[in-house]
Amino acid sequence: MQVTGQVNVIQRDTTKTTQVAVKSGYFEKKPEFPDAVIYTMDNDGQVFIVHEGVEMWCNQAYVYFKDNFVKAYGDVKIQQGDTVSMESKYAEYNGNTSFAFASGDVVLTEPKTTLKTDTLYFDRVKQQAYYRSGGTVKDSSSTLTSRIGRYFAETKKYQFLSKVTIKNPEYTVTSPQLDFYSETGGAYLYGASTIESETSTVYCERGYYDTRANTGYFVKNSRIDYENRILFGDSIYFDRNKSFASATNNIKVLDTVNKSIIRGHYAEVFRAKDSVFITKRAVAVTLQEQDSVYVHADTLQVTGKPENRIIKGFYRARMFKKGLAGEQPTSGKCDSIYLDQKAGITKLIREPILWSGENQMTGDTIHILNNKVTEELDTLKVFNNAFLVQKDTMEVNGYNQVKGERLIGLFTNNQLDTVNIIKNTEVIYYFRNDKNELVGIDNTLSSSIQLYLEEQKIIGMRFLKKVTGKVYPPEKLPENARKLTGFIWRGEERLLEKNDLFAGKFKPALPKIKGIPLPKDEGEFFEEIEDQEDLEIPEYSKLRPQDVQNREDDPKFRTKERDSIQKREEKKEN
Repeated sequence: MQVTGQVNVIQRDTTKTTQVAVKSGYFEKKPEFPDAVIYTMDNDGQVFIVHEGVEMWCNQAYVYFKDNFVKAYGDVKIQQGDTVSMESKYAEYNGNTSFAFASGDVVLTEPKTTLKTDTLYFDRVKQQAYYRSGGTVKDSSSTLTSRIGRYFAETKKYQFLSKVTIKNPEYTVTSPQLDFYSETGGAYLYGASTIESETSTVYCERGYYDTRANTGYFVKNSRIDYENRILFGDSIYFDRNKSFASATNNIKVLDTVNKSIIRGHYAEVFRAKDSVFITKRAVAVTLQEQDSVYVHADTLQVTGKPENRIIKGFYRARMFKKGLAGEQPTSGKCDSIYLDQKAGITKLIREPILWSGENQMTGDTIHILNNKVTEELDTLKVFNNAFLVQKDTMEVNGYNQVKGERLIGLFTNNQLDTVNIIKNTEVIYYFRNDKNELVGIDNTLSSSIQLYLEEQKIIGMRFLKKVTGKVYPPEKLPENARKLTGFIWRGEERLLEKNDLFAGKFKPALPKIKGIPLPKDEGEFFEEIEDQEDLEIPEYSKLRPQDVQNREDDPKFRTKERDSIQKREEKKEN
């Protein structure tokens, strides 16, 4: 018999609920199902049922009009307007509660995504769908899987919990909890999360990733692991398309190949170019022969493949090497600094000054060469207007001085022991006897001078092609003649410890990091009902009370409210 059925309105909690209406299908009554009217598809098509904006199709339906309840079998489809549709092998729909249950190859489709699961609950009043036996969501670019999932139709948001994974041809995201907005493709990560690809691995404990634009923002213990670099920062911005990342506040860039670390408060990393730019109290730390070399400048740039790393420092550059036990520190200042780690050379450029122990050296440019095998200091070169100054041990205003066109110094065990001053040289040297008494002051011109040092102190000198000179009794050489032209003493600027790298520089004002808060608590999907008799489950339903209750052993979504409660409880316990 062909029929169109519409039945009465019933009362529930003083709210009128419309009865489900069967629009098409062949119906029959069977003695074994006295309370049901059975509708079966015919030549005109599937059984068609409507209720308050919901349309349902199936091959066969058992309709319990007294309970306003439908059980649908075979190629079931439930459509809500043009926004959400659900397909399955089996479904139930309760017209009194506007609650649907589907099982068997369930597919929920909305404009941007498709959800597949084995069992799905849909609450039309809340406009929410829920699964807890594993599900897969596909959008235009990615596939998301989780054990527990919840869909909010009004905001087009999915909440995923427990072993959440996003698979994309270019990367894989894993997270214990993730919110995904299907309209934008934006994913919010909560808890220890990773984004892995062939070229990088992102880690954070709170973050946002745009799965369509391939950009992200990460906070709370965030880091990016590249093939040979690791970037840390309070917050990190990431652009996969441009192979670019930037980090803000408490930055650390670890070079795993060259045993170096760069610190600062703002950094940019260009992976494809093997380039790092860092500023705001930037300092590079390189390990050499169990001793760290610190390089600071207003801006540091690191370029080149791991085997050809170049470090460049721009503006107000400084370097410091503490030295091993028993050694005096080596430090320097200049406008710009250049380090070639493979060649083992450091260049101090524009108005450089270098202190090796008690020796102050200046010139137009200074080069420091390391032994590439032992990593110890090997050679020092000062080009043009070379000037070496060493304060006399006793005289308040007494300084040993040597100047010339070029300077070449040689190191033994990181200590300067031989210095050659070449071309147009001149010296002022304070001679002292065994009792450390001043016996004369040498002022000599020569084509070249060789100095011998012990424990960084000048102990002797040799003149090559001596031109003119004289050792003056101290009283015979007036004060104004005891300084060579171009002399300047800058001992107060000498770096004696690594913190002196920042001496005289203001601490940068750090921006406040905008965090990513936990989501607000939107309550449980199933209402908490203590008395099972109050559950509105028709006796004909396949559902049991335990199916429509929240499970205590299921993991819970972390929310701002729950986190606050937990913190208060922990505070009370402590």
